[in-house]
Amino acid sequence: MLFTLGPLSPRWYGLLWACAFLVSYWIMKRIFVAEGKPLKALDSLTMYMIVATILGARIGHVLFYEPDILFPNPLELFAIWHGGLASHGGALGIILGLWLFHRRYKEFSFIWLLDRLSIVAAVSGALIRVGNLMNSEIVGKPTDGSWGFWFMRIDQIPIYRHPTQLYEAALGFIIFGVLYWLYNHGTSIRWPGRLIGLFLVLQFTGRFVIEFFKEHQVAFESALPMDMGQLLSVPFVAVGLWLMYRSSNHDTSAGGATT
Repeated sequence: MLFTLGPLSPRWYGLLWACAFLVSYWIMKRIFVAEGKPLKALDSLTMYMIVATILGARIGHVLFYEPDILFPNPLELFAIWHGGLASHGGALGIILGLWLFHRRYKEFSFIWLLDRLSIVAAVSGALIRVGNLMNSEIVGKPTDGSWGFWFMRIDQIPIYRHPTQLYEAALGFIIFGVLYWLYNHGTSIRWPGRLIGLFLVLQFTGRFVIEFFKEHQVAFESALPMDMGQLLSVPFVAVGLWLMYRSSNHDTSAGGATT
């Protein structure tokens, strides 16, 4: 935790989640202003994203990693205060939340929303992974490298592990930089769907590779040909490749249709 002041005990993880939403709002505000979109709609979009991300991440964690806890108490599906949030579930929650927002605000095309939210999703995910580091969560396997971290909450004796949280955070910041640069150079206008496709390919290919350096999160993963994070990443990469291919056929500079 950060500090204790009476009944207040703020924690790094919660702070970095809050920072993720604040940074995302600031970036999206710049995008909305630049493209002449109403900021009132952004406030509504932000609420959709907060609810969809947190619920999606919690539901995803329970369904993908701990489905057995539903039998004694189905309400555990929504018990976000018990911890356990899955990024794949969060991604699905964001997609559903954007679709619901699009249904209400039809002036925003679904692909327009996906392209621009992919930019902030990358930086948000990076900040949340730093929160995982501070919580000693999602730790890596032991390493002899000088960059290894000793997670004293996990290991009572010095065992230096891959800081996989930082690997994913670095990946997220790099993807954010690439996507924001492409956005500022007109990619989302010329090739609708290119940014979200590239985000999915880079984010989940990187996630697939980094999983090799992580400890299993749940015991049953040891019996799987790949761990759960890798299995869940494959369809996201496939969808991303399809979206990038599809965007190539919607080159608006050549008079192609937009979505």
